[in-house]
Amino acid sequence: MAGNSKETKLREFGELLDVLDTLRERCPWDSVQTNESLRPNTLEETMELAEAIIDNDEMKISKELGDVLLHVLFYAKIGDEKGQFDIADVCQRLRQKLIFRHPHIYGDATASDAEQVLQQWEVIKLKEKGGNKTVLGGVPRSLPSLIKAERVQEKAANVGFDWEERDDVWDKVKEEMNEVEQAVKSGKESDVEEEFGDLLFAVVNAARLYGVRPDNALERTNRKFIARFNYIEQRAHEQGRNLNEMTLAEMDALWDEAKITLKH
Repeated sequence: MAGNSKETKLREFGELLDVLDTLRERCPWDSVQTNESLRPNTLEETMELAEAIIDNDEMKISKELGDVLLHVLFYAKIGDEKGQFDIADVCQRLRQKLIFRHPHIYGDATASDAEQVLQQWEVIKLKEKGGNKTVLGGVPRSLPSLIKAERVQEKAANVGFDWEERDDVWDKVKEEMNEVEQAVKSGKESDVEEEFGDLLFAVVNAARLYGVRPDNALERTNRKFIARFNYIEQRAHEQGRNLNEMTLAEMDALWDEAKITLKH
């Protein structure tokens, strides 16, 4: 329940650690887990949390946060067993990092808005011991390409490499569209792939400049398409037909029907 006291939160956190200790000692499954065996599950749990956020399902968000927290504690437990670090070290390092990265709160720096905070962070990260050696060095290589494009653009923008006027980005989008068309006409597959990549990168840039998270936007469109296509398939089934037996015009008519019926 929201609004619990700090004492209650600390007690629950401690009792959760006790449960994990017991499971690690006595459960046949928990006792044999390693960083490597947990990693795929961690990715899955993170994606489930992301889905809950997209769905704006408060109860599901709470549940999935618990699953992600379990993995954080599990990795810390394994680190403790190896004599490398424990959950206290994790919390301490995070606390120190947060204080170091917020000199406008804990130091003499000033920041009047979120944009200035982000700009300061990029400079601070380069000064951190064991931190990023380059501006883009902190972007994980394994990030999905769409999210990675947004992150590298954000980081570059935070040090001043950005459009002076956001409306100017549309000229770049149009330029990349023209280059895609030219590459398609040339018939050279490597050029086509490269130019499509440039176009997607430009569109992500435009979304960022207008405050839209491209991954969220694309996921919403994916879901909308799936819902409408499922509607077409269901209606075809009700008519005793298979989709591959229908003409494109017939499917388009059901698509328009789905837009009205599903109201999106």
